[in-house]
Amino acid sequence: QVQLVESGGGLVQAGGSLRLSCTASGRAFTSYVMGWFRQTPGKEREFVAGISWTGISTKYGDSVKDRFTINRDNLKNMVYLQMNSLKPEDTAVYYCGAHELGQVSEYVAPYVYEYAYWGQGTQVTVSS
Repeated sequence: QVQLVESGGGLVQAGGSLRLSCTASGRAFTSYVMGWFRQTPGKEREFVAGISWTGISTKYGDSVKDRFTINRDNLKNMVYLQMNSLKPEDTAVYYCGAHELGQVSEYVAPYVYEYAYWGQGTQVTVSS
């Protein structure tokens, strides 16, 4: 198992930036594909970004492409989400997820159902 804790959320004005962090503990971090998702009340959890176990391969949701960047530090057991040019519609609770795959491929998991482990979430609010 892996335990995940997100941090870095907060209130920011439109056009601003935030950097979210996710700290993982437990089993070998490099066994997991990592992802960021977000959710607003009454809506399904939405894929934001994902990264392969090596950090080489990434994938982004259409609404955040060219504004958000995901990366990971396998020595520190951390994954990050750099969010730039934030918009009010980016307001949501952001969740870090882990998909156990092992070190077998550069697969990036874009679907909620693929993730067995989640953090508690961190609120991001973007004011207009």
